[in-house]
Amino acid sequence: MRIISGKYKGHQLISFSADHIRPTTDRVKETLFNILQNHTPSSLVLDLFSGTGNLGLEALSRGAQEVTFVENHPKSLELIRKNIEKLKLIEPYFIVNKEVLAFLRLPSPKKFDLILIDPPFTKQMADEVMSALSKSSLFHEKTLIAIESAKKEKLNLNYDSLQCMDQRQFGDKILSFFSQTESI
Repeated sequence: MRIISGKYKGHQLISFSADHIRPTTDRVKETLFNILQNHTPSSLVLDLFSGTGNLGLEALSRGAQEVTFVENHPKSLELIRKNIEKLKLIEPYFIVNKEVLAFLRLPSPKKFDLILIDPPFTKQMADEVMSALSKSSLFHEKTLIAIESAKKEKLNLNYDSLQCMDQRQFGDKILSFFSQTESI
């Protein structure tokens, strides 16, 4: 697992094998950030189910203004911190030790420009997460949301004001993009 592009391009990230982590493959990550390339620079990014920090760190490498990592697994929190140390980050970041669904229910003074979601594949919770997110105060009318889910997993094309704008399939995974606006 490595940073693909930007300021930290080529840096290897620390990872480990566990049931709760399914790191986004380089192929999926590259497609994700190619689609989001015009939205990443200077954006406020929310990385839900951060795992190793892979997606949020890629966003920082590509010019995101700030990333908030939300994770509650102790080993993952340790990995995020180690990967941040390894990269010697100077960009602002926040690590929130909280279960994602609980975090989504909290009021937030901050509205994010980009929300990256990679829930544990063993729990099939993409639909539940999108339902909770759609009722949250974490996004604005131009926020882009990207979520990875299993092909067999339930994921609607609409969640209140959020609409699916694009989907890409990678084997048994689907990468879906949601927004309130008409285009990505």
